[in-house]
Amino acid sequence: MIYPEFLKKEDYIGITAPSDGRSSEVDIRRLENAEANLKSMGYNVIETAHVRCSENGRSADAATRGAEFNTLVADDKCRLILCASGGDFLFEMLPFLDYELMKNNPTWVEGMSDPTGITFTVTTNCDVATIYQANAGEFGMEKLHHTLTDNIKILEGEHVVMNSCDRFQSGWQNYVTGLESYAVDSEVNWRIITGEESVSLRGRLIGGCLDVITNICGTGFDNTKSFVDKYKNDGILWYFEVFSMTPENIAFTLWKLKEAGWFENAAGFIFGRECMVNTEYSQINHDDGVLCALGDLGVPIVTGADIGHRPPHITMVNGAIGNVEVKGGSATVSLEMI
Repeated sequence: MIYPEFLKKEDYIGITAPSDGRSSEVDIRRLENAEANLKSMGYNVIETAHVRCSENGRSADAATRGAEFNTLVADDKCRLILCASGGDFLFEMLPFLDYELMKNNPTWVEGMSDPTGITFTVTTNCDVATIYQANAGEFGMEKLHHTLTDNIKILEGEHVVMNSCDRFQSGWQNYVTGLESYAVDSEVNWRIITGEESVSLRGRLIGGCLDVITNICGTGFDNTKSFVDKYKNDGILWYFEVFSMTPENIAFTLWKLKEAGWFENAAGFIFGRECMVNTEYSQINHDDGVLCALGDLGVPIVTGADIGHRPPHITMVNGAIGNVEVKGGSATVSLEMI
């Protein structure tokens, strides 16, 4: 596994928009404060040309988005690429990424939701570690949440033991100033749905937004089977989070990935808090859907984790060894860059 160089003060952080961009007044204010926060930590920040653009859910055409991303990878001063936003159309620019450049000049890439298309694909195809945590705007809150400062510490090479949060934000937040923190309103509960009272999980981490990952399966960008075979002696610790699916969709999607051979070396599964799981016409819920597809694998399955669209979220490093202890609704997570 290739780990990009850790961040040093005065390194450059590049912000680009491989999916949608940021164009509303409040989003721009949040983006600018994110840049100010990162600069206050001692880093330089640069934007590619179309970060502040959004038309039909895209910051620019696919070739332009790919070229802007490649420009940051090629810049030896840029050590971290932050995705500006999520969206729906990142898949269009995957053919325009320079994967050989990423292998030869590995750069940290971080994003969440639609940027799974980059983070998952780069790690499984290039053997380069990537980060699933936040998009750039989350760094725009007036006082950074501790999960975000932990994120930066990990990128600086510090060994951080991450503890599960106490409370999370259960719905969407309408920003007024753009500087708001998370509107936490519900108790966190990491659930072990395979029956154990406690579990200790260890394995090579890989995952992201399940809605995106399912669309990579079976395409020319799907190198997942080779990846999980390469690291089978470590065990693969999968993590997923669902943005918008029914429980039946969750079951079918996970069944498809299982039948594709992705889960043959699975050491366990961690699922983030579901976002928009529509159970209106269903007699099963999110956890039922997960168990329907994965319950026969005989490995621990945890749901309700601090991952995904219901923040706060811990930092997951694709390609790193994850050590996860879960008991009594809480968890600790540590990473080994080996």
